[in-house]
Amino acid sequence: MKSEPDTFGIDHLARSPRRSAAWDGVRNYQSRNMLRDEFRRGDRAFFYHSSCELPGIYGTMRVVRRGHPDPTAFDARHRHYDAGSERANPRWYQVTVQLLSRFAQPVTLETLREHSGGPLRNLIVLRRGNRLSITPVSVDEWKFIHRLAATPPS
Repeated sequence: MKSEPDTFGIDHLARSPRRSAAWDGVRNYQSRNMLRDEFRRGDRAFFYHSSCELPGIYGTMRVVRRGHPDPTAFDARHRHYDAGSERANPRWYQVTVQLLSRFAQPVTLETLREHSGGPLRNLIVLRRGNRLSITPVSVDEWKFIHRLAATPPS
């Protein structure tokens, strides 16, 4: 799950009550479908910083509340407001995540790319032109990235 650290980074999540927060503001239909239909309570995700000096994976999170309507879509004062989203038929969804761990050192995009011909050859975040903020990770990719981070898979 990608986020820009200036907007909402792993430090923000760490300072949140119970180290948990809504993953809101997703405005892409493919990512919305994953939030709405695929995420379950207990699922784990990487926290990836994008659009920054050192993009990469900074830690792990756990889904503590499965997909539910994103209330920011209904708030006309919020920057994620969507006048076309209706409470009776919501267009946008979010999950609630909780920080599990921070990596001592991020697994940088450069490091991930070094393994794009091998164990991470199918990692979607490395595909040319990929702009999705949420992408699935296989079990083998999850384990390999934890080895790169020198942390046991959580």
